Amino acid sequence: MGPANLDVVRSIYSGWERGNFTSAAWADPDIDYLVVDGPEPSRRSGLAGMAEGWRDWLRAWEDFRAEPEKYIDLGDERILVLVRNSGRGRVSGLELEQRSVANLFEFRDGMVVRLVIYLERSHALADLGLAPQTDAGDSPS
Repeated sequence: MGPANLDVVRSIYSGWERGNFTSAAWADPDIDYLVVDGPEPSRRSGLAGMAEGWRDWLRAWEDFRAEPEKYIDLGDERILVLVRNSGRGRVSGLELEQRSVANLFEFRDGMVVRLVIYLERSHALADLGLAPQTDAGDSPS
């Protein structure tokens, strides 16, 4: 895994772990942002499109956080992160702890040009031709 790309992804999660999704300094201005499964799959382009996608998702939650469980080097400037999401439904008040999430970061020239959100980790692993992970609860590597 390219150390510079890994440093970028780790810096992204340092904010996301605290519930801070405001920084996009890591994203290419023409980023391709996809949510490929879940209740509302979508595709958006550019920083404004990604911001809109995050706003749509985050408005349903209080204290939403995304914590990395494992970083996987896929080569070709791609990093897959197995993630645990947590938060509380803004309307329902129900607590969420979702350990089935995976996020794919694709880089070019040190910037994320594509971010793919998988709410079903098994879908990400199948799309990428990877075996199911049995150690998802391990600390981030």
